[in-house]
Parts: sequence; C-alpha cells; structure tokens
Amino acid sequence: MAASPASTDIAVIGAGSIGIAVAYHLVRCGLKDVVLVEAGDPMALTSAQSGENYRNWWPHPVMTAFTDDSIGQLEAIARETGNRIHMTRRGYALATRRANPTDLVDDLHHGYGAEGGQRIRVHDGTSPRLYQPAMSADWEAAPDGVDVLLDPALIRAHFPSFAPDIAAILHIRRAGDISGQQLGQYMLEAIRAAGGRLCRARVTAIEGGTPFALHLDTAEGPATLRADRVVNAAGPFLGAIAAMLGENLPVACVYQQKIAFEDREAAIPRGMPFAIDLDGQQIPWTEEERAILAAEPETAALLAPMPGGIHCRPDGGDHGTWIKLGWAYNRIASDPAGEPPVDPQFPDTVLRAASRLNPALAAYIGRLPRHARHYGGFYAMTPENWPLIGPMRGQGAYLAGALSGFGTMGACATGALCAAWVAGAPLPAYARALSLARYDDQPLMAELAALNSKGVL
Repeated sequence: MAASPASTDIAVIGAGSIGIAVAYHLVRCGLKDVVLVEAGDPMALTSAQSGENYRNWWPHPVMTAFTDDSIGQLEAIARETGNRIHMTRRGYALATRRANPTDLVDDLHHGYGAEGGQRIRVHDGTSPRLYQPAMSADWEAAPDGVDVLLDPALIRAHFPSFAPDIAAILHIRRAGDISGQQLGQYMLEAIRAAGGRLCRARVTAIEGGTPFALHLDTAEGPATLRADRVVNAAGPFLGAIAAMLGENLPVACVYQQKIAFEDREAAIPRGMPFAIDLDGQQIPWTEEERAILAAEPETAALLAPMPGGIHCRPDGGDHGTWIKLGWAYNRIASDPAGEPPVDPQFPDTVLRAASRLNPALAAYIGRLPRHARHYGGFYAMTPENWPLIGPMRGQGAYLAGALSGFGTMGACATGALCAAWVAGAPLPAYARALSLARYDDQPLMAELAALNSKGVL
C-alpha cells in the first residue's frame, strides 16, 4: 500500500487463520471491498505454530455445535478440493487410569446434549455393540460420536503403545488433523479472486468510527486506511487492537509450547489417534534433578503436581516418521509484543510426562534426535475458554478471536459467524453465547463457572 490515504468498506486486522476465514466469508457474502491488514506474512505468527488438530468434543453443547459447524465446513472444502487440506480422521483418544470416570462421561452427555444417547457408545465387555478401531485415516470412512472403552482387553488390543495402567479411553471419532496452512492458502486465493486485498502494514492507532481511520506503519512509510467497518481478528494482539478502539476485553495471552521430532525408535504407532493423557501427575525427577530445578523460581513449579493434558500424535501421515508432543500447562499471561518466554526445560519435561502414557517415548529423554523442533505461540483466551465473535461495543467494530488452542478447528465457523454479524445475515442459535453479550447473561456465566472442564486439552 502506498503512503497516500486509501479507503475500504471493511478492514480485517490480522491475517492469521481467523482473519483470513473472516475475510473469506465476507467476500462469499458479497462484501467484496475487504482489506486484510497484516504486518508480516499471512499465517506466520500463532497460526504457524498450530497443532492443526480438530475435534467436536466440548463439555458444553454451545461449543459442540460451533465446532460441528466448523468441521462441516472443513469437510466441504476437503470434498471440493480433492482434500487439498489433507484432512484425516483417526479421532482423539482421551486416556485415564480411572476405571469409572463418570464425570467425563457426564461431560460427554452434557456436551452432546439431546443427541448424547445416540452418539455415545460404551464398551465395557458386557455390551454386544462392536468397537470400530481407527484402522484408516480416511475422514469419510470414520464413524461419528464417541466410543467409551472400559474393557481392559479392548484397550490393550487397540492401543498397544499405551501404558498397562490405562483403564478407560474416550475415543472421540469426529476428530483428526488438517493442514492449516493449506486451508489458509485456499481461502486467500478465494479472497483475491473476489477482489479482496492484502495490506502489509502494522496498525499503530485507530481513530473515530464510520469511517474509522487506521494509522499504519508500512514499508513505504506512514499511511492511513479509512474503513467503514473494522474486524479485530488480531490473534494475540486482540486486546491491543481493542484498546485502540477504546475497549477492554476479558482476554489474556498465554504462551504454549510444543516439540516435534523424527521418531527413529518407532515409539509411536503411525495409526495411533491423537492421544491425550487426562491425568495429572508428579514427574519423577531424580534427586539431583530436583535440586537443580528447585534452585530457580522458573523451574521450581515443575516439582509440584502437574495438570493433565499431555498430548502426542504421529505427524506426516501413515508413511511419515515424525511425531508432535505438547502440554498446555502454562497459565501465566505474557505480553505478545515481548520476547516469547521459551522454556529450554520444556522438551525434557514434556517427554518425561508423555512417556507415562506411551512408555516407549522414554528412549528420547535426554537424547532428542537432531533437527528436533521446539516451538510455541501466544494464545489469546477468555477465562471460560470460549471465543469472542461478534459486535464490539462501538458501532461498526467487530471481533473474532480468543480461540486458544482451537483456532484451526474453529476458523471456518468463526469466519462464517463474524461475516453474518457484519452482513446482518441470519445467525446460528449459539451466536449470542459466543459474543460479548454472554457476559450479560448471568445464568450462562454461572453454568460455565460450574463446568468440570473448560475444554482445554
């Protein structure tokens, strides 16, 4: 963009997976004069660090409906493009050592609502219903719903890499992974074809409204973009852009880390679903390690009981050789404008924790293969871990963000919902609950506060 003023109908701030999906749905609604404003390359910040997973399990029917809609859009894109987005579906395997996890099953029924009876299948060794293992990654061949495995023999037969003390598995079937980058590229191509534009610039200030004046820092110098409407889809900078609009959002940014490496020891079966150890644990450090960790405040917390949620999955398909591990145990908010708080201890920590579920991973403790990747991203999240999609307080301003850990899976439905708000189109039943208006709904907020889980995996 040149330094001279320019104008647009709608400026979407942020070209991560969410901003791109919003712009994509805006042009599909017929709103062609759309400008994506992004300081760097599209999909290059938090979206580039995504686990690229999706699932329709949530402990509340609002989020289940939202992600079901989003997955439905992903499926449609997979069909239309010959599966350009590399959609797979082996499911999520949520594992626990509790033999009778009634609270988890209750969460399933609550999340699936009235359909829970048809979507939840319990396999305890007494039921005649057969369990269909994830033999294929073909998303079109996979069953829907969830299988609750309580039969030890069934667990041993189909999850041989898991530790023998695993007593129950919740196998979420409408779940798997996609290529988030390919999804973003597909949408960018559609945006450009419809006349949408990408403006490489950093927003430094926003003035007024109808139209808004976005002050930009571009490679050619300062510039101003005037926009009748603004969508704040700035990812980890959601709060900063809101502040420029004179608003304060209930959002914090938390830095979460992952590792990926070549599985030279073949510790993880290539057909294993995305596996999550739900149980908390206390990592069995040696006495020498405990003394070293206790010496620094940043690492001393690793000596205490840790939450569950360690996850592992094969990466690169059936014939790939890499695996990904992650653990979203960090709860400390950070400034996304500062240096990422990378923890050099993280690879060793997550390997020790992950080897409790998949013992063969212990072979990599202290000896990660060369070229292993340690990375992370800032995740914006609300206290209840629901997204914020819809109008801001000021007229003409909208937001789409706070999809902490579920941006890839929620991008399509987020884009469609935000575009519907902007265009004045019909809204789904869950629209108000995912907007700022939910904070005025005291019964809903009380319900969310009482949930067993916030859906963080």
